[in-house]
Amino acid sequence: MISILYSVLIGLLGGVLSTIAMTISEIPSWKKWGLLGVFEWHENQIITLRLFHISDLQHIHFKGIFLFHFLNGALAGIVFPFIGSFFTSVIHYVMPFSLLGILYSIALWILTLVPIHKPITGLSPWSHPLGHLPLLASLGGHIVYGIVLGIVVSLSQR
Repeated sequence: MISILYSVLIGLLGGVLSTIAMTISEIPSWKKWGLLGVFEWHENQIITLRLFHISDLQHIHFKGIFLFHFLNGALAGIVFPFIGSFFTSVIHYVMPFSLLGILYSIALWILTLVPIHKPITGLSPWSHPLGHLPLLASLGGHIVYGIVLGIVVSLSQR
């Protein structure tokens, strides 16, 4: 029971720290392209507007954006140590936790971007009005998330 709680806490810490790093890595995209250039923030903006019945479409609701951003990052972080425990023997001999974190973050990117982005925002990530760079920036943000998550969980295993 203690090891499960420990894994949950490490995952939560890793998820929060990883989301902070991801958010920092997404700031240049936001400064360059605005809200549409940061896919996760744009999705969270629309979710915030719908969930809280906000009609002010021009105002960026950072509280809602980051509430959902950190909630998603923390929940995904909590799951990671349990996934990592299935691969413990492989990780130590074949790949470091940071590589598993990258693979996990790419899987999260695919699972959240492909089925969710267009239905929520109305914009296809593949034929986005801003081109393919925001798509790559989103992938880059997820990779940053995965690296930090992998490092945090790896350090907890020592």
